[in-house]
Amino acid sequence: MPDVIERVEVLVSSPSRNYVTLRLTTRDGIVGLGDATVNGRELAVASYLRDHVGPLLIGRDPGRIEDTWQYLYRGVYWRRGPIGMAAIGAVDIALWDILGKRAGQPLYALLGGRVRDRLATYRHAFGWDLPALLEQVDAHREAGFENIRVQAGVPGLDVVYGVTKDNTVYEPAGRAAAPAEEIWDTEAYLRSMPGVIAGVREHVGDAVGLLHDAHHRLTPIQAARLGKALEPVGMYWLEDVTPAEDPEALRLVRQHTTTPLAIGEVFNTIWDCQQLIENRLIDYIRVAVVHAGGISHLRKIFALAEVHGVRAAPHGPSDVSPISLAASIHLGVAVHNFAIQEYMGYPDLVHEAFPHAWHVADGHLQPGDEPGLGVTLNDELHHADDYEPAYLPVARRRDGTLTDW
Repeated sequence: MPDVIERVEVLVSSPSRNYVTLRLTTRDGIVGLGDATVNGRELAVASYLRDHVGPLLIGRDPGRIEDTWQYLYRGVYWRRGPIGMAAIGAVDIALWDILGKRAGQPLYALLGGRVRDRLATYRHAFGWDLPALLEQVDAHREAGFENIRVQAGVPGLDVVYGVTKDNTVYEPAGRAAAPAEEIWDTEAYLRSMPGVIAGVREHVGDAVGLLHDAHHRLTPIQAARLGKALEPVGMYWLEDVTPAEDPEALRLVRQHTTTPLAIGEVFNTIWDCQQLIENRLIDYIRVAVVHAGGISHLRKIFALAEVHGVRAAPHGPSDVSPISLAASIHLGVAVHNFAIQEYMGYPDLVHEAFPHAWHVADGHLQPGDEPGLGVTLNDELHHADDYEPAYLPVARRRDGTLTDW
């Protein structure tokens, strides 16, 4: 008689920041974990799982992973979107975790085994000015990281998303009843940023991969200007230059610059990525395992990308839990066209709340060899009453109109 899912738990907790965790337990006592965190909308996805998806899982065979994915996706009229796909993603990740534990194998072994010995990653460096930025760059290099995302302050602005004046590790989701509002000036940014990044390149030489995130705030021609200005720097990539909803914008950018382009962290399905990949408008696709429907669906996106010479580079911020990162790392060592994994890092409390086999060594990630994902929960650090609303900031131009962040 096949094992079946007997218990579904949805945990909303806040060890340092808000996470939504799905825990599935089978009749045979096998536990699978999934991450369902949607930054700033945690309670929405928790309700979707608890009230709608969870009851559908009771009694299902956990080994029918693809069938369950299709059942949850096609069994509802209102498809796609971050809430629904994160819920499906959490279920899918948990089912793969169960399969690995049942087989006694790490997840990557079930995905075809290793195609690489270690997984390249990049860390975030930021500084309000160039000297402060270089301090963080040097610290990451000393820790063995060969690829670094660089962000800096903008002259004339008091606040810049992803950068702090005191150079502390930043948490972009601020705990408050509503999002903070920041003032943004694109032209000031375009005047200053090429010089800052050129200064970093001069400091580190040619051996370090430099990445930069524009946070979707540029028009196509502004993005083309920035890409052109950065060509002498030799960027690893320029990320999220235009709003992700408009794939045609990147066609214009592509016509004017050879700087590599990366996008996709806000995408939810293969159909969001299809035009960009098939028309080779990007070099890296950055969908996150949880927000794009889990391991099963992400493999399909990466397979489409491989055919068209696009490489995989999943989103890995602090607002996906170590469960999601584990799934991404296992995929990374088993997928041929996987390029690099973002690793923003976590506070110590988060590592303690989600004990994990994956680890960082010499600037690279390793999945570990424990069965399944290799992640457990420290229940003592997951308390529902610790939850407080937290939001990413919103940005307004100097004339008061809202812009992307």
